[in-house]
Amino acid sequence: MKAKALNVIADYAVMIFACFLFMLAWEGFMIPQGMSSGGIMGLCTVIQFATGGFIKASISYIVVNCLLLLVAIAIFGVAFGFRTLFCIIVSSLVMELGSRLEWLHSVPGNFFFVSQPVLVPIIAGALEAVAVGLIIRKGGSTGGTDIIALIVNKYYPVSLSKVFLLSDFIIICTILLLPDKSFADTLYGFEMALTFSVVVDRVVVGNRSTIQVLIFSSQYEKIADYIINTLDRGVTLLRAQGWFTKEDKNVLLVLMRKHQLPSFTKAVKSIDPRAFMSVSQTTGVYGEGFEEIKAGIDTGKKKK
Repeated sequence: MKAKALNVIADYAVMIFACFLFMLAWEGFMIPQGMSSGGIMGLCTVIQFATGGFIKASISYIVVNCLLLLVAIAIFGVAFGFRTLFCIIVSSLVMELGSRLEWLHSVPGNFFFVSQPVLVPIIAGALEAVAVGLIIRKGGSTGGTDIIALIVNKYYPVSLSKVFLLSDFIIICTILLLPDKSFADTLYGFEMALTFSVVVDRVVVGNRSTIQVLIFSSQYEKIADYIINTLDRGVTLLRAQGWFTKEDKNVLLVLMRKHQLPSFTKAVKSIDPRAFMSVSQTTGVYGEGFEEIKAGIDTGKKKK
């Protein structure tokens, strides 16, 4: 019980830290530089620019997200909804705090000032991706398009980055509705969105990414036993033939988490120093021991 409580506390501590990173990306870099991007936060930023700062992004952000949160609770349950609500409230509060802490703003004379505008969306995109990725890994969300992406990803084998890019494209184009913004401003928005999409999948997936390994070894039996007993993974024995020697070979096929590869490689080398391995990244592995099979939403039952 104590360990479980400590884990929950640690999760919320990480989410609070992530909310500060989220705030720094927007209130520290994007908004002070007059830039916007995708996501609900990007839309709220456009609203702030359009109203001359009368409607702050932190205010419209919490209003929009409270509506979207009802959808998240219905699909993911109360636990997800609470953590998402927590992150939305904390993000909004620290956003308001960040707007008042002028020393955080990327403007001339301040520590975070970046003289080359093209670098600002890259920095902000990376910060936001790390923040959102950490929050999602802890079972929460910063709301907005995060909720939309998670809903799609729950039922369909579509990566988070693709959903983010599609929604971001639509939102970023709204920047052109502002009279003082130009095509260059949309490019900055897309730059941040692309940076975000590249980084976020790596943060969310992390060590959970899966690789496929083929092992060619005369000691295949010992290696297969190691995979089953120590690595706790399934292994498939493939019958093959070397075309040059015309000799029959036994090849092991195994799917494992990326973080398991270093220890596995070391074990294979100790069993058979002459073993040959082929390692490749997989785009998706679904089934027992990996990700849940996603085949869409069941819209109805077949009639008997």
